Amino acid sequence: MKEKEVLLTLEGLKKLEEELERYKSVKRREVAERIKQAIAFGDISENSEYEDAKNEQAWIEGRILTLEKMLRNAKIIDDENISTEQVNLGSTVILRDMEYDEKLEYTIVGSVEADPTNNKISNESPVGKAIIGQPKGVIVEVNVPAGLLKYEIVDILR
Repeated sequence: MKEKEVLLTLEGLKKLEEELERYKSVKRREVAERIKQAIAFGDISENSEYEDAKNEQAWIEGRILTLEKMLRNAKIIDDENISTEQVNLGSTVILRDMEYDEKLEYTIVGSVEADPTNNKISNESPVGKAIIGQPKGVIVEVNVPAGLLKYEIVDILR
């Protein structure tokens, strides 16, 4: 069974690599030290510090495996291949909210990198799906839980 491709920008790749390195080099050591200290308290069968540290260790190891899998299946979005003719992964898009006449700027990224608070939306999100492949000047309608939103694609940047 083929594993799902993980679409990343170079910035996203670096962040995942840094996170993986932090878990492998720092977090593993910290939790191992906590386990060692908890064992020093004596009977581990009734030791909540030991139990907490073991649970954190399991979570860290799971996260390391997840990050390694994502990096193994990473496909880098090449800035050089990003067209300004239509919205693509890696495009920065300026949209005009038709209802409130507000301009919004988003960068379209893969789901792993999505961070709406930093204006990075996933190509799998409702807005991302609606604008992918569309040229400048098009008005798209987006069905969201709150209703129907309309956006005009004002500009497409790299």
